[in-house]
Amino acid sequence: MLYSSSRLASPRRAHRLCAIAAALFGLAACGQETPVTTIRFDAFGGQVDLSLVSVDRHQAQQAASLVQQDFAFLQDAWHSWQPGPMGRVNQMLVTEEPFVAPPSTMPLVRLSKDFEEKSGGLFNPAIGYLMDLWGFHAGAVRSRPPPPEQIKRLVAAAPSMRQIDIEGLELHGHNPAIKLDFDSIAKSHAMDLAIEHLRELGIKSALIKAGGEVRVIGDRSGQPWRITIARPSGSGVLAIVPMRGDESLVTKADYDRNFVFKGEIYHAIIDPRTGSPARGTRSVTVLHRDATTAAAAATAMFVAGPTDWEAVARAMDIRYVLLVDAEGTLHMNQAMADRIELVDTGARVAPGMQSSEEQGATEP
Repeated sequence: MLYSSSRLASPRRAHRLCAIAAALFGLAACGQETPVTTIRFDAFGGQVDLSLVSVDRHQAQQAASLVQQDFAFLQDAWHSWQPGPMGRVNQMLVTEEPFVAPPSTMPLVRLSKDFEEKSGGLFNPAIGYLMDLWGFHAGAVRSRPPPPEQIKRLVAAAPSMRQIDIEGLELHGHNPAIKLDFDSIAKSHAMDLAIEHLRELGIKSALIKAGGEVRVIGDRSGQPWRITIARPSGSGVLAIVPMRGDESLVTKADYDRNFVFKGEIYHAIIDPRTGSPARGTRSVTVLHRDATTAAAAATAMFVAGPTDWEAVARAMDIRYVLLVDAEGTLHMNQAMADRIELVDTGARVAPGMQSSEEQGATEP
């Protein structure tokens, strides 16, 4: 684990990890094939499914218990609008004085600075005050947009990850309008760390799914994991993507958190340039090795929209992208068109892009 509390790093826990790993390696050595075991738990405001292959149910439950503990710790460490480490970081950033940051927050700050730079500022977790203003953190999402003058004031303050210096263990903010909100990548990063943890336990094939985010290693007893992409409405299946090895699939969509006002959908993917929900896009799906990068890139391309997403994909080194625009048209780069299996045969595909099934090809 890259992040740990004293509980997570305790000798007792280390002993449990070694015992579980030994049992798992022993099981693999016996050459036994067991069914896929799926265990569910709640984290980051939703349901998480953990599927393990070639692991007996008892060992799977022990491994899942450790992963669940880690998710709970990371959720508390990265929660940006409740008391905790992130709350203290945001309080100190306002002072514009250097301070020693909690170790759990530093990797997310470093990653986000890089993502913001590569995305041309379209991925920007420094706009926490705008997220607060829109009310997407509240137990009940607001029913109407906030006053335009308040949005305009926060946009004019121009908070940015570039205005945060990292010096060793210290952070130093240079804009009191900065409030960090890593909600768009926190769950994905927890999934990446969980996969590392499962590898430490000797598990070679596993899947973690939380909402529209999936992280896999290995395969499903010799067959690829077949992951569905939801339609832009959030109901029904738009497409299937076969996955195996070490991959992630992340979808950012306007149906995740939203409200409707005067017939218009207002969702939680905020364009830092306008301070309002990004327009022109219904959903973006990114296939990439790690879920953290996929989530940041999907967020940035959602904001970029159907005319500019390809430039963002190149800048962030993203090979597989599917974007559904406001009219329901599918936009893909060629790699994704070759990989995807469209289920919704009535979906409109932008000119020049054909799925593998339309071409009569199969994924190698």
